[in-house]
Amino acid sequence: MNNKELQLLVYGNNINQLTPVIDHPGVTIENTVRVKNENYLFINLEINEKAKPGKIEILFNRNNKTLLTHSYALKEREPKSANRKGFNNSDVIYLITPDRFANGNPENDNIPGLKEKINRNKPGGRHGGDLQGIINHLDYLQKFGITAIWTNPLLENNMPRYSYHGYSTTDYYKIDPRFGTNELYKELSKKANEKGIKLLMDMIPNHCGSEHWWIKDPPTKDWFHYPEKKTNTTHQRTTLWDPYASQIDEEQFKNGWFVKTMPDLNQDNKLLSTYLIQNAIWWIEYANLAGIRVDTYPYSGKKFMAEWVCSIKKEYPNLNIVGEEWTTNPAIVASWQKDSDVNPEYQSCLPSLMDFPTQDALSRALTEEEGWGSGMIRIYRSLANDFLYQDPYNLVIFPDNHDMSRFYTQVNEDFKLFKLGITFIATTRGIPQILYGTEILKSNPRTTDHGVIRSDFPGGWKEDDKNAFTGNGLSNKKIEAQNFFRKILNWRKNEEVIHTGNLKHYLPEEGLYVYFRYNAEKTIMVALNKNDKKTQKLDTKKYQECLKGRKEGVNVLSGEKISNLEQMKIKPKEALIIEITK
Repeated sequence: MNNKELQLLVYGNNINQLTPVIDHPGVTIENTVRVKNENYLFINLEINEKAKPGKIEILFNRNNKTLLTHSYALKEREPKSANRKGFNNSDVIYLITPDRFANGNPENDNIPGLKEKINRNKPGGRHGGDLQGIINHLDYLQKFGITAIWTNPLLENNMPRYSYHGYSTTDYYKIDPRFGTNELYKELSKKANEKGIKLLMDMIPNHCGSEHWWIKDPPTKDWFHYPEKKTNTTHQRTTLWDPYASQIDEEQFKNGWFVKTMPDLNQDNKLLSTYLIQNAIWWIEYANLAGIRVDTYPYSGKKFMAEWVCSIKKEYPNLNIVGEEWTTNPAIVASWQKDSDVNPEYQSCLPSLMDFPTQDALSRALTEEEGWGSGMIRIYRSLANDFLYQDPYNLVIFPDNHDMSRFYTQVNEDFKLFKLGITFIATTRGIPQILYGTEILKSNPRTTDHGVIRSDFPGGWKEDDKNAFTGNGLSNKKIEAQNFFRKILNWRKNEEVIHTGNLKHYLPEEGLYVYFRYNAEKTIMVALNKNDKKTQKLDTKKYQECLKGRKEGVNVLSGEKISNLEQMKIKPKEALIIEITK
């Protein structure tokens, strides 16, 4: 690795009363840190170029007598591991809640020693989806045009209830046995890569689960924030950037617990911050990851998150990392991105962020009445803020995710508006992310319960009477939606002009929004007509800056050849993608 230092956290009964000894070529003990809790010992190693892969025998001595031994594996890296290519704007990310996608191995539904058991009748319970279920349906994703998978967290969540979502970690180095094993996760990565699909891991450096063994026996008194009196965060993320914010408001946001079952980790503790950084690097190397999605990104504070990301990027310069900053304020989102001009005094290494401002604008644009400041103009104005971003093309764009209402619900189950929205996500700048089941019009009518939003994917369980993987039992509209996704995503996969081409858009008129993606080789025209009553004519005179006198094209979605763009009309609530030919 680029960083030759390695910290080992050793946990055992009165372990810090013993002295560690290592006799291995290329590996030396720099120092040993003993904390007040005698059950913890931190060993700082230096691993130089002389070190060879193999077992490192660690002796734990007292008075020159060995009382314990432990074998630590020093592993060989894969060739060119440091130069791995991360996910980018040529990709389409498919977000999966593993417990709700497919149950590939019913034998791991209930595991002795893990508190919560399967209960598929309970929306917030565990339903049995697992890694094998994802592996079994990689062909479905590949044929869909998916090139990357982001799963909600898979690490052990040994919580008494509501553990299916994975955001309450109780072991940072162990896949939850109800999902599978570390080895199976590695197999998922390998088999996905064989099909041209990258793997992203959801990581949570901000907090752990309240059942983590650190809670029962913390290494230090300052391992957690507010250890004596649980104090929730204010969730007011703006305090980190507010020039007028008080210190107490900033601290209560950063140091407060996310919820009472998610204790807030104190990353100012150097031993803990090193642990979290090493853990992230270990998983990248172990599972051959192409990227990371970082949960609750701002909650850990500016200093630590810069250290966390920069440390990873030193080891993997081309790896992509996307942070979750849930705000509709683009200035705040932009402040986190690497080399930001918004807050240049803050040095960040973060390449990508979730584009919540554009998601919010899209949802409002499709459901509001058209007006001077409402309707499709919201998309236009949202993208007009791209001057704030150092790299807007590296933002992750999405119609919905696992924490918000399904997109089909957002657009009031209007299938035509739904297709307008998906067309935009597939053709504008950025990296599209699609939540599992969006392609079959999953919805959550009359409720915002997350257990309903993250409902089971039909066909993922043997007893299901409908199967979205095969289409059996699905309505014609759901099948039409699937076919629409397959068409547009597989087309996008090979279109460099959509990945990296320039974007130019025109002010919406009467609900008609037109934009172009173009480079030296190709020009694509996209027209979205939200007007529900009026067929509109495409005024090619207005678009000559991009058309440059060309009048012919091909309708990407229908395959129809267009001999005269000047006569083109767009029906109410219709989307057109036109490849300009000549």
